[in-house]
Amino acid sequence: MARTQGGTANHQGRILERTVVPTFEAHGFEVVAYSAWKKKPANYGTELLLKHVPYRTIYNQNGYTEFLIKSELFGLNVRIECKWQQSSGSVDEKLPYLYLNCIESMPETDIIIIAGGGGMKPGAIPWLKEAVAKKKYVSLDMPQKNIRVFSIEEFMTWANRTLR
Repeated sequence: MARTQGGTANHQGRILERTVVPTFEAHGFEVVAYSAWKKKPANYGTELLLKHVPYRTIYNQNGYTEFLIKSELFGLNVRIECKWQQSSGSVDEKLPYLYLNCIESMPETDIIIIAGGGGMKPGAIPWLKEAVAKKKYVSLDMPQKNIRVFSIEEFMTWANRTLR
């Protein structure tokens, strides 16, 4: 059965997510669903990659990001959001919403956005990187966030350097 355009986009996005998991497994991290960890955190170690992590969006709705890194060894508590767009679509149009959620709603100070696929509008990723660099739309009363925007290659380089 042929996939819809949206179904194909979701499938391709999951491939990006499945690229992140082995990166952490190779560094000894345990991969656990956030819901299972939240119920019994004592059942798990201290080097975790949690999946499907909730937060309240700027619209006061339930939102989820793909991952949360929790590491005592490396001192990490980093949320990871994956955005992949291989052909024309709407992922790039959601980047401002994602950025506002990062600065206003996600509780972590450190956030990584992995973006790629080659199908986003030419100005989308540069806009996001500029917004992050200039801390656009951040008010003085908000906690300061360390948001990084990586391609999958940049992310893997960051992971390999950070998780030594």
